[in-house]
Amino acid sequence: MTKKAEKKTGKKNSQLVLRLDKDDRDAFVQLCNDMDTSAAREIRGFIRGFLKDHQNGD
Repeated sequence: MTKKAEKKTGKKNSQLVLRLDKDDRDAFVQLCNDMDTSAAREIRGFIRGFLKDHQNGD
């Protein structure tokens, strides 16, 4: 499946596992809920922005 086709389906096919302080995680998830978004959506957005800012050798 091409990258474009994968993007169209919206299916995620990988996971990133990380460890962080429970209080930080709980506060982040609660803030996301308060803002009517999900923690996963915000982390994916951060990763996309980070890649965009740094992939061109910047």
